[in-house]
Parts: sequence; C-alpha cells; structure tokens
Amino acid sequence: MAYQTVFKRYELKYLMTAEQKQRVLASMEPYMIMDKYGDSTIRNIYFDTDDYILARHSILKPDFKEKLRIRSYSQADADSTVFVELKRKYDHVVYKRRVGLPEIAAMDWICGTGHNEPETDPQKGDEIRYFRNYYKDLRPAAFISYERQAYKLRKTEDIPPELRGNIGSDTGFRVTFDQNILFRDYDMSLRSEVYGERILPEGMTLMEIKCSGGIPLWMVKVLSEEYIYKTSFSKYGTAYTNKLFNNSATAEWQPAQAKELKEEQHAGQFTGKHLRYTTCYIN
Repeated sequence: MAYQTVFKRYELKYLMTAEQKQRVLASMEPYMIMDKYGDSTIRNIYFDTDDYILARHSILKPDFKEKLRIRSYSQADADSTVFVELKRKYDHVVYKRRVGLPEIAAMDWICGTGHNEPETDPQKGDEIRYFRNYYKDLRPAAFISYERQAYKLRKTEDIPPELRGNIGSDTGFRVTFDQNILFRDYDMSLRSEVYGERILPEGMTLMEIKCSGGIPLWMVKVLSEEYIYKTSFSKYGTAYTNKLFNNSATAEWQPAQAKELKEEQHAGQFTGKHLRYTTCYIN
C-alpha cells in the first residue's frame, strides 16, 4: 500500500465530550468519509534520552520542538510494516518525515541493535540518522496507544451540489478523533496488547484538525455552536508529566462536570479544572 512520507501542515487540537463529538460527526457527514485506516488502534513508541531531554524541552513551550517515534496501525509482528516518524514543529507548522520498515528492522535501527542500516530514502533516512546520532542515548521512553477514527474529504461529486461551495480549497483537510488514550513506560513493543494508564478521563475525546490552510466554514460553525475551542495538548508531554507527578486520569467524567465545562466554554473561561489529571499544554 502506498503511503505519504512527507507532511507539512497545521495540526489543531480540541478536547470534547462524547455528546459534542456526536454533533461534530453529524455536521461532518455530508462532507467527509473515513479514510483508508478508518477505525484503528494506533500504537506508538516514543524515544527519548535517559534524562527525558525531548519531553522536558517540549513542555517549555519552545518555538521549535521535535520528537521521534515508531508507529503501527494495528498489533504488529516482526514482518509488519511500521513507520519511523520524525516530527518537528516550528512556528505552529508541523513537519513530518516518515519511513516504512518491517517492525524488527525499525526497532533495530532506532535502538541501535541492528548490524546493518536499513535501505531508506536518502533524505528522510539521513534526517532520522542525524537525529538519532545527535541524541546519542535514545531509548524507548513511552508506549502510547489510542483508538482513532480518521476522516478525509469526500470527492466533490459525492457532496450535495448545494454544499460544494462550503468545502474550501484544502483538498487534504482531515479530521481525527482519539479516545481511550493509554500510556505505559514498560513492555515497549508494537507486538503487544494495548493497556496502561489513561491520559484522558473516560468519555473525553481529542479531536485533531489537520490542514494546510483555513478551516472550512461548516466546521467553524459547529465548533462555534458547541463552544469547542482550540487547545494545546501533547500526548507524550502529558504522559511524561503524569509519570513525573505520579498522576493519572482514572476518574470518570461526570455529566455535571460536562455541563459546567460547557458553561465555562460558553463564557470563554475554560480552565480545564474538571479534567482531573496532569496535562501538558504546548503551543
């Protein structure tokens, strides 16, 4: 299967309740369909140094930050194709380089346990090798998994004619919903089952809008109607902060909390005080 290897886009993040998610999905229905990954359980292994220099730098809210991970879209075996991803963010724009390799080759390459360098695209491979050599003692630091629903724009001819003027010019516009986000710092294998500590409370969803320019007006409308506002949220940064403070999102999300959250959002005074976990907000 062909896959995209280079990305340059904005990634905008929104936290929402289950009820808000359903209303956003209803607004998306005329314009978007699930992409080729559809419903998937994503597994990620994030790499860092022994003193967590990448996580610590990230939570300082720098203008530039970077991370390295290996990702799979299902439970892997040694020969499954997984993706080594180098992700950088500068001035709010995300740049990502991705190399597909068999799981055993990817882990050997990044962990430095293999005897031979894998064959990769020269530019992308060189960037990842430079990163790995610069941070000399990289090791698996966090296993983060989540259930994702991923959507892309419908073909223009599949959108009702009266709505086609609302789709905008960004043909690569995508939306993802992540829930049941789990973290652990042991059993670092993409071949393993998903389990660990919650990063978000039960019932909460992280929506990400991935775009190269503006957001279509129909999406702006539903976000405004639901008082859903952009936030800065890092899965790995939150996992590191939770580990540091020995905190986790084990509490259930109560309807009364959701109501008060919506009132705060409506008033433009969202503080996140009802999200009873330690989170990392990153610009």
